[in-house]
Amino acid sequence: MVGVWATYMAVIKRSEARSLGKLEAAKEAGLTEPASLHPIIDPAKCVGCGSCVRACPEGDILGLIDGKAELVEPSHCIGHGACKTACPANAITLVFGTATRGIDIPNVDERFQTNIPGVFIAGELGGMGLVRNAIEQGRQAVDAIRSTNLLAPPDVLDLVIVGCGPAGFSASLAAMEHKLKFVTLEQDSLGGTIAHFPRGKLVMTAPFTLPIAGTFNFTELSKEELIGFFQQIAQDTGLKVNTGERVEAITRADEFFEVKSARATYKTRSVLLTIGRRGTPRLLAVPGEDQSKVVYRLIDPEQYQGQRVLVVGGGDSALEAACALAERADTAVTLSHRGEAFNRAKPKNRDRVLQAQRSGRLDVFLASSIQRIGLEDVELEVGGESIAIDNDIVISCVGGVLPTAFLKGIGIEVETKHGTA
Repeated sequence: MVGVWATYMAVIKRSEARSLGKLEAAKEAGLTEPASLHPIIDPAKCVGCGSCVRACPEGDILGLIDGKAELVEPSHCIGHGACKTACPANAITLVFGTATRGIDIPNVDERFQTNIPGVFIAGELGGMGLVRNAIEQGRQAVDAIRSTNLLAPPDVLDLVIVGCGPAGFSASLAAMEHKLKFVTLEQDSLGGTIAHFPRGKLVMTAPFTLPIAGTFNFTELSKEELIGFFQQIAQDTGLKVNTGERVEAITRADEFFEVKSARATYKTRSVLLTIGRRGTPRLLAVPGEDQSKVVYRLIDPEQYQGQRVLVVGGGDSALEAACALAERADTAVTLSHRGEAFNRAKPKNRDRVLQAQRSGRLDVFLASSIQRIGLEDVELEVGGESIAIDNDIVISCVGGVLPTAFLKGIGIEVETKHGTA
């Protein structure tokens, strides 16, 4: 019995040492800021059982140190929330933002309803960027709408869904399942924001469930495969999505809402917003940005083959764009990021950048900022010095501005979260 106990304690000690090493490495690399939704652990409640550590599908994001759970690789956390579900002591709270980095989030209750009764938000706009979780939120939001609202009169819709990314697509199928009178409006194409991801980007790595269609156990699914999958389900179920129809305004009309688009006005009892957070791309605000050579997303790397490209940004979209471009023959690629580390990007993308940099296919400037965009060059400030590099294309991947004006026009409250739920 003593030998068994000694072996057990040795395993525990090794595990704690590994977790402590990961935490120290993250601090040294400046990778201490979670990208989005993440757990905080109350040490007074934590019983050190390790259920949260084992539950995380992303690996050793959490660890046990001195018998208590800690977030040891904060920048790797992508907000699954499995840790909170697994905790038997209710010691984990899922929060947005940190004391040093706030995130603007519309206020919604546990049923996804905003401060405006009848207006709901699900998916990326509410801070849930993970595709699988957005799909689940879309379904749950429509379940809540169906259970709280009476069916609308014959000349009024039960629901207007704005946006048809993962959350909007799932919500649309749920509305069909509940036999609601609804319309889904998407300003671009089926897939929403996902349709603008770089070609071949992996967007799904875990099982997910869609109303009517069922549960699907894909191990890896690219952007093109997911959109094609959505299109096939829409065809099989008869789901109609009004693509290319942008919503311009949402106003209260007595006890109902009027949703005005570029094509029509829809009267509805409820509205579900499943739009992305990007809104309008965030500008670099430098001279020369108004040139046609400046774009704000990468769709197909092949169109820039053989050119001199500068990618600006430090998140996953910037790193994925830079690596995809660096794989094209005769393409000179530079990646500029104002931070000292890529602490908002997934480990896989950070590794790809490092490998591309070591192979000489990608130049990386950290702690740098773009100062000027010329006709055939760009000027960067690096370490207090200005350098000019030859350039044909600038791809800015620095995120977008939350559609705050649109939300405030509806009356929806937006709060900056600093480590709060």
